[in-house]
Amino acid sequence: MSAVDTAPLTQNAPTAGGLLSENGASRMAKVEALKLASDHLREPLASELENEESHFSNGAVQILKFHGSYQQTNRDQRHRDWSMMLRLRSPGGRVPAQLYLALDELADRYGNGTLRATTRQTFQLHGIPKQDLRTVLGTIVRNLGSTLAACGDINRNVMAPAAPYTTGGYPAARRLADDVAALLTPQAAMGAYLDLWVDGDMAYRLRSTPKVRTVNRQPAPAAVHSGDEQEPLYGSRYMPRKFKVGVTVPGDNSIDVLTQDLGLVVFTDTMGRLSGANVYVGGGMGRTHNKEDTFARTADPLGYVQGRQVLALVKAVAALQRDHGDRQSRRHARLKYLVHNRGVDWLKASLSNYFHGDVRPLRNEPVRKLEHYLGWQRQGDGLWFVGLPVMTGRVAGPLKDVLRELVRRYQLELRVTPNQDILLCGIAPNQKQGIQSRLDAIGLHRSAMAEPTASHGIACPALPTCGLAITESERAFPDVLARFDALRRSLGIQQPLLVRMTGCPNGCSRPYMAEVGLVGSAAGHYQLWLGGTPGLTTLARPVLDRLPLADLETVLRPVLSRWVRTAATKSFGTFCQDYTTEELRDLLGTTPVMRQQ
Repeated sequence: MSAVDTAPLTQNAPTAGGLLSENGASRMAKVEALKLASDHLREPLASELENEESHFSNGAVQILKFHGSYQQTNRDQRHRDWSMMLRLRSPGGRVPAQLYLALDELADRYGNGTLRATTRQTFQLHGIPKQDLRTVLGTIVRNLGSTLAACGDINRNVMAPAAPYTTGGYPAARRLADDVAALLTPQAAMGAYLDLWVDGDMAYRLRSTPKVRTVNRQPAPAAVHSGDEQEPLYGSRYMPRKFKVGVTVPGDNSIDVLTQDLGLVVFTDTMGRLSGANVYVGGGMGRTHNKEDTFARTADPLGYVQGRQVLALVKAVAALQRDHGDRQSRRHARLKYLVHNRGVDWLKASLSNYFHGDVRPLRNEPVRKLEHYLGWQRQGDGLWFVGLPVMTGRVAGPLKDVLRELVRRYQLELRVTPNQDILLCGIAPNQKQGIQSRLDAIGLHRSAMAEPTASHGIACPALPTCGLAITESERAFPDVLARFDALRRSLGIQQPLLVRMTGCPNGCSRPYMAEVGLVGSAAGHYQLWLGGTPGLTTLARPVLDRLPLADLETVLRPVLSRWVRTAATKSFGTFCQDYTTEELRDLLGTTPVMRQQ
């Protein structure tokens, strides 16, 4: 097949019976059949909501994901302790005061008493019983929230810089994130969502935006339409797998732009209006241990698109992935595999069937930096915001109490960052002292930058709730960070380290971009990845397959010592890039377990 062959893959061509296999026989992947038979994501979920079982069937669970929920069980318990995790849709991490207060109460009344800020800029609720799911979801919707498409084979929460700055392109990036979220909202599925959770009350329908309405009124290439009038973009089978979009401004890489299926870096004119965007395609973190044909990947540059064409381009890329993504193997269904296998030249040629605009060479961007926004900062409109560090994003105990108090008293909007932190926004100057005193009372603001490695690090939930977890992440991470900082201090290292940790290879905390990534590989053991950069521009490399967590210091001390002695002016990740993988292994310390191997 040539690099510019634009025909869909044979196994993905739709037929009356399903999908064509290579020998021409009709065959349909199980999840694809479930989606097709679901009546636009209603069944069997709707029926099973009416029974008295404590959990859903596997088929209903697959449809439930599109409604923003995963079924989980507490793996610390011997018996099956079923509950639901709910994830919100919050473009750019924005959570209004009314919604946050509703979430806070729901967590206490129906959940496990905590909220969790995610690495995709939204909140999750854990521990919701099946019989309370309709009440909880309905309450979220009636308080200005939504969970629609927060999970499932569809466009997920759209990321954007969380900081509420009023200058520097940030307002344009936030507006574009809202536009993309509206553009990629499923239409028929929205009806199913409202039917199931708020008795079909269309007053709670997710609203479009003026720019999206304009784009949707304009003639589009025929290939963009799915052929399903009820679900014109996605069709009745939706996407082959999840689809992630991130929007940012030049230089601000708080959203990990190269890890997105579709990354947009916006440029603005002197009036702050969108003039265009650099476009990156094919990023993604998920992989599977011992499956070399699965891998983490950074996005490739596609080019620069003018502002008036950006939304049409977004729609076109989603439609192309809808048609060409692998629907036979979910392991290879993400856009990153399509781009990797066929190349950017093929993508550009194929895109011409979906997009009639102009893709130009990339515009220059400044060096990317991971922005955190911690501490007090001016928004630019006479108001302030304060960035609060939240270890692993878990909002519980005194922090949860103080956030509820401050949001209720001052009616503050929250923003969730991709680093699992929280910004309290829209603070008037005369409110600062009162807010500061409450933060000081729990020692929160004083600790914001006390341990720089902690302020950079993120971890996934893992055990006990995630069914995919191989080992610990969130519960082990505070101790791991403390050990890293103690090791740094013992070696006289001043620079922070970008450390990320997951309990499995799916990469929810994006460990493959970290200077030090710990990826669960067996109980108490982790793959060690080294060589990402502080600006999140380079993939790390796997150096060890099974590092016993107990031996972290023994293994890393020699390589960190070499770094501080020979290249301390470089970041640790950049230092690691100067060595081959074998050379890095030789620099590591050994443990009894490693010597036995």
